[in-house]
Amino acid sequence: MMQTVHAQTKVIAHRGFWKTDGSAQNSIASLLKADSIGCYGSEFDVWLSADGELVVNHDASLHGKKMEKSTAAELNTLKLKNGEQMPTLQQYFDAAKKTDIKLILELKKLKSAQRETEAVQKIVAMVKAFGFDNRMEYISFSKHAVEEFIRLAPKGTPVYYLDGNLNPQQLKAMGCAGPDYQYSVYEKHPEWIKECHALGLKVNVWTVNKPSAMEWCIKHDIDFITTNEPVELQKMISKE
Repeated sequence: MMQTVHAQTKVIAHRGFWKTDGSAQNSIASLLKADSIGCYGSEFDVWLSADGELVVNHDASLHGKKMEKSTAAELNTLKLKNGEQMPTLQQYFDAAKKTDIKLILELKKLKSAQRETEAVQKIVAMVKAFGFDNRMEYISFSKHAVEEFIRLAPKGTPVYYLDGNLNPQQLKAMGCAGPDYQYSVYEKHPEWIKECHALGLKVNVWTVNKPSAMEWCIKHDIDFITTNEPVELQKMISKE
């Protein structure tokens, strides 16, 4: 029984595989490197620029330029720690065509519900244009954005909620594929893992980097583990 569960535990590289030479968080290199080591998915963060373009970055600003108050052209000139230009989503997807990895897209909380709806509409349209519908999973801390992905993405597309404040029954009622909660939430509510599985939901956890926490998540049958240490997690899973 445990062998089957452990074999199903999947690794998601948090902001790509960036803790390696030549890489950086949310860079195209981090996506390609996550694919090269056989991760299930690579997580990345998306904003909507001032002129309505989708860009890939975690923080609300980079080198003093705010994501929502700068144009995509301005943002695209900014350099990441590995020397890459900060990518637009179009550029990120162009690179993703060379890979088979699942694309775990986090839409950041934007300054209005209207902008979140605009972003979701543009993301879903771009995904369709690239033929990536079967590779996408969506996550967000914004309940509105989650509801919009559920409404607008093709039926059956996995959409997960990040904030940790809804129970499994509430997530099921929303149409979520399941929770994608911080490790501490499951420590507080370990019963939610079994409740999710009983409801047909998948369980994700972020961001698990310590071996003891990885082991806890594997033993508690969590389906997907998001980590900054994908190689170490893969080794642990392979030993189970």
